[in-house]
Order: sequence, then structure tokens, then C-alpha cells
Amino acid sequence: MPSISPADLLVCSGRCSTKRDLRLLHAALIRRRHILPSADAVAALAKLLRFAAVSPAGDLHHASALLSLHLPFISAAASHLAFFYNTLLRGLAASCSPGAGIELFTAMRRAGAGPDAFTFTFVLKSCSRCHSPGRLPSDLHAQAFKHGCLGARSSHAHVHNALLHAYASRGAVDVARRMFDEMPVRDVISFSGLLTAYLKGNHLDSARMVFDQMPHRDVVSWTAMISAYTKAQRPQEALALFDAMPVKPDEVTMVSVVSACTALGDLATGDRLRQYIDSNGFGWMVSLRNALMDMYAKCGCLTEARALFDGMTVRSLASWNTLISAYASHGDVDSTVALFHQMLAEDNSVKPDGVTLLAVLTVYAHKGCVEEGRTVFNAMQRGSYGNLELTIEHYGCMVDLLGRSGKLDEAYKMIEQMPIQSNDVVWGVLLGACRMHGNIDIAEKAVQKLRSLNPQEGGYYILLIDMYTAAGRTADAMEVRRVMNKTGAKKTTGWSNWTTACLP
Repeated sequence: MPSISPADLLVCSGRCSTKRDLRLLHAALIRRRHILPSADAVAALAKLLRFAAVSPAGDLHHASALLSLHLPFISAAASHLAFFYNTLLRGLAASCSPGAGIELFTAMRRAGAGPDAFTFTFVLKSCSRCHSPGRLPSDLHAQAFKHGCLGARSSHAHVHNALLHAYASRGAVDVARRMFDEMPVRDVISFSGLLTAYLKGNHLDSARMVFDQMPHRDVVSWTAMISAYTKAQRPQEALALFDAMPVKPDEVTMVSVVSACTALGDLATGDRLRQYIDSNGFGWMVSLRNALMDMYAKCGCLTEARALFDGMTVRSLASWNTLISAYASHGDVDSTVALFHQMLAEDNSVKPDGVTLLAVLTVYAHKGCVEEGRTVFNAMQRGSYGNLELTIEHYGCMVDLLGRSGKLDEAYKMIEQMPIQSNDVVWGVLLGACRMHGNIDIAEKAVQKLRSLNPQEGGYYILLIDMYTAAGRTADAMEVRRVMNKTGAKKTTGWSNWTTACLP
């Protein structure tokens, strides 16, 4: 770059629009470091930092380097110091690394830079988005109050709102409520913060009261309330609120509404929602089609679910898993396995995960396809499907598969040799298989394990008593009954049916 005056550098910095521009202008500034801290040079530096930190085409790493490299010169113009920190704090607060904003605030205080209202607005936003251990809202609350950015006489409504949202994001309902009540001025952002607090704290009825009092409700607030009703398994209220919604819903709204229909098994409403989705241009959205597939599958309409799947030009892992799991839950081995192999053959961008393979193992267990299940399980152990972590559910499916087919010794050895901790569920599945095949020896071993894992459950005593009685071993049955009564174990309703059911 040819020689450039501080005034020209200032003009060019204001027009910076690419990372290449940023690098060239920053290099020009470094070569003319002797002109710092002139007013034009400091202003040019401010514009470059703003582009790097805030612009979508910027570079936060470069912004951080720019601030640290030129900090001595910026410090010479003390009135500008907080502005430079605030610019980078703003970018970090909106980034995928909000915790770095909290660290920068700490560095800012150590550097002796006095924070202002904008500083606290940005660092509190970082705090709202970062839930890892570190600076808590209460720490920042005290600092903001100390610097006059909070209080009854403070006019900085954005700081009050930012602090309210920081408490709300942590589910600190009581503190958020007190903050809201003490705010000198409230606006729609204040109500949104209190709504978030109640929703985070699962105070759904209180959240609805705040929602009804909000001076303005946008699609975000309507969606938050509808989603909360759906997650709380109150689908009727979710659908009623959707019917009353005066603003156009977005994709997130529609996913929650479709999920509410799924929970109700309301196929008629689901069909109407599908028509609404298609007619309003939502039909191409993968997450929505996945939700519709799930609804149709759980309503027993596998043909409709498959038609949606086949009509997708882009499929996510959830798309494959939704339909594979649907076929498996209906016991359709052929369709489950065929779709699984289609996934392996067609979609190089998507690999099966634990959910996919659990569905395949489940359907093999239901139909007693021992060799097929063993092949898939062994492939999982070898890492043929990627670096998957085998869970207790995967082992439980194999125990169920082996147990149903009478391979009880192999099932017992599998539990004993598992690299993860066994639990009462997997031993209960084995005990159910022992009852099915009348294997008292392994049943006794399973009961011994179950007594140590879940001593208050009496269901497994009942199964063993039944097995002893069927084998004519009346004395042994009476002894188990005596032990059961002595320990105070009680049979859970439906326990014996549960032990013989395949794990999900």
C-alpha cells in the first residue's frame, strides 16, 4: 500500500468491508505506529476494531489481537479506552464464545479501564449466554450498581434489562421477579426477561400471567409459551394458544404445535397443520417434516410418514431415525432393516448413531433374529459405524434378544463382562427370560444381583417364587416368600410384564 496520511487512513478504515481490507489497513497502521496516538489514527483504529468485532464479515480473533497489540497507544487516549473494550465485548457477547466476554471484562478491570453502561449491557449478555462456572450475575450486579448503572435513579434501562435476562437465563426466578418489580421503567424486553425466568424455572402458570400482561407479544414470546406448554405435556393449552396467535408463526412455533398434536394423537388437527405448513412455505424445512413424520408414525399412519420421508430432498440424521424407529416400534423388521441399509448406502453425509442402532437391535430382539442382531452389535463394538459409545440400552437389547432365544448362558456372560455398570433393568430383562425358559439356576443369580441393586422391589421375588412352584420346589418358594416379607419388599404394579418387555 502506498504512503497514506492519518486522515486518508481514517477514511479508508470507514470503508473496510472484507478481511483482506482489514489486514491491509491494519498493516498500514502498524507501519505508521509513530502517528499513534493522533486523533485520526485512534479513530481509524476504532473503525477497524468495530468492523473486526461486530461486522458479519469480520474476524473476532483479529479484533482481539488488534486491541491487545495497540492497547498501550489506546490507553494514552484515556477517554477512548472503555469504547474500545466495549466494541470487542459487544462482538464476543453475540459470538459462539460468550465466556470470552466475561474474561475480557476481567482484563478490562485489571487494566484500570472504567466500565460504563454499555460495558455492563454487553458483559451481562455474555453472562446470559454462558452457563459455565465463572462470573455470576450477582457479581456483575454489584459492579453495575457501584458504577451508577443501576438503581432507582438510573436511566440505563438497557442495563436493568440485561441484568434481568442474566438472572432469568439461570432460572433465578425470585431474584428476576424482584429485579422486575424494582425497575424504574419497564418495556417489552423487561416482560420478556421475566417470562424467560418463569419458563426456565418451570413456573408455567406464572409465566402465562406475565405473558397475558405483556404490552407487546411478538412471535418469539408466543412461541416460547407454546413450546413450554408442549414440553410440559399440556398439549391442549399449546394448541389453544396457537389458535389465538395473531402473528404469523415461524418454524420453531410450528414444530412445537405439531409436537402437541403428536402428544394428543390428534391426526385430524395434524392434517390441517400439514396443509397450513405447505401453503405457507414451511414445507421445505427439515425439522418440520421430521416433526410431521413423527406425528404420522405415532398416529399409526406409516404410509404418510414414508411419503413425507421420500419427498425430502435433504434429510438429517433425525429424519432417518424418526422413520427407522417408527418401523421398529411397529415390529416391522423388513422395513426397519431395509431403511437402515438404504441409509448406509445412500447418505454419505449422515452416519447412524446410537438411536439408529438401538432401533435396529430392538426390532431384531422382538422377532428373535439372533444372528442378525449379533452381527450389528459386533460391528458396533468394532467401530464399523464410527466411534459410537455402547450404552446400557444397547446391551439390554442384546440380553433381551439372547434371552428370548434361550441363550441364557451367553446373555448372563454378556452382562457380567459389560465394560459399563449394569443396572436392575438389564438384570430384570434376564430374569424375565429365565422365567420364559424355566432356567432356575440363572434366575437365582439374577435375583441375587437384583436384591443388591433394588432391595425394595418385590417383583423379582414373585417371579422366582412362581418358578420354584412350577418346578415343585415348594420349600424354596416358601423361603423366598419369607425373605421377601422380612425385607419388606413390595411388588411394583406391572413389574413382571416390564421384565419380559424389550427395552426401548
